[in-house]
Amino acid sequence: MLYQFYEMQHAAMAPLRLAAQAGAAFWLHEAGPLAGSDIGKQAKAGLKMFERFTRRFAKPAFNITHTLSNGDLIEVEEMVAWQKPFCRLLHFKKANKSSAGQDPVLIVAPMSGHFATLLRNTVEGMLPNHDVYITDWVDARQVPLSAGSFDLDDYTDYVIDMLHHIGERAHVMAVCQPSVPVLVSVSLMSARDDALVPLSMVLMGGPVDTRQSPTGVNKLAKNKGENWFKHNVILQVPTPNPGAGRKVYPGFLQLAGFLSMNPHRHITAHQDLYWHMVGGEEVPAQKLQEFYDEYMSVMDLSAEFYLQTVERVFLHQCLAHGTYRYRGTLIEPGLIRKTALLTIEGERDDISGLGQTKAAHDLCTGIADDRKAHHMQMGVGHYGVFSGRRFLQEVVPVVSAFCVRSRV
Repeated sequence: MLYQFYEMQHAAMAPLRLAAQAGAAFWLHEAGPLAGSDIGKQAKAGLKMFERFTRRFAKPAFNITHTLSNGDLIEVEEMVAWQKPFCRLLHFKKANKSSAGQDPVLIVAPMSGHFATLLRNTVEGMLPNHDVYITDWVDARQVPLSAGSFDLDDYTDYVIDMLHHIGERAHVMAVCQPSVPVLVSVSLMSARDDALVPLSMVLMGGPVDTRQSPTGVNKLAKNKGENWFKHNVILQVPTPNPGAGRKVYPGFLQLAGFLSMNPHRHITAHQDLYWHMVGGEEVPAQKLQEFYDEYMSVMDLSAEFYLQTVERVFLHQCLAHGTYRYRGTLIEPGLIRKTALLTIEGERDDISGLGQTKAAHDLCTGIADDRKAHHMQMGVGHYGVFSGRRFLQEVVPVVSAFCVRSRV
């Protein structure tokens, strides 16, 4: 009933949201009697904050239309290159054959609550020197039951299918959660002697071995156990959503978890946003709004995928223990030989602790030492591993140079 209550509460707040929007418009109007007064500014800011607190944030757009390549401003067109019920493969195609000679890179976005647009900065950073694709995972509540289930093995199949679609000379970059299924995918392709195995595999801030520097996320999973998650956070999508009847881990619960990890930071940020609005400080207010428009936009995850991830990755560390099975087949990362490996971690990462991603090197024993590298990015937390100034200035050059070296 929790999901139904959430939907009912959202619907019940609709008239109040409309009233808040109308009220904010009144106080904004320059002809209003108190428009420029302190009372007017505070009323306007308060009403806008109320509207934001009660809003369901829509899926954001990438809005990437141009990139700089060799000093030239190049138009970029976002295209759907491949599609299945739970994912679209987006291709950021450059105009005038500007991608000619550039290796394709598949960025595998995390299926962990947020939409792929959280990696907008990742795409922007890779576009100048690469032909970029990204996984655009579909909100499970939008997928009809007739489309079937979706679990961790299906996720692996999707990654392999997308690499096959992209073709030769591809590189794959996994950001956070997909580090495990991407490593599994490349292991499978290597075991099958797949001609389209990627040239390089870049794992960024991912939970390959959560025994290393366990974080709050890891400890929560261990303390609660799989049955707790199954009975407390798995809900059924209510009507009239297209996925009505599907069992999911709802995005609104995931968001509550995100916010609870650092409540003081988010409270302070919203206090700052309010006072920026009151003070007419448009630039900092806009930056905070854009960040939280993205951060508060969440999606549901299929129950099968979520519970298998909790079990295999966080509770039993199946890859690290050599017990990970894909549809009954034991996964052997040591069979990877043709794919180069780069791991990246953030010094202050409080989601995937130090050593969790680097652990992939101990598993991939078949890759020559000169085709392995590890980069620890100083001064950044989890999100700084794949976005922000230091990502663009320090991480992207490392990744691009590694991709070039892996061609040999």
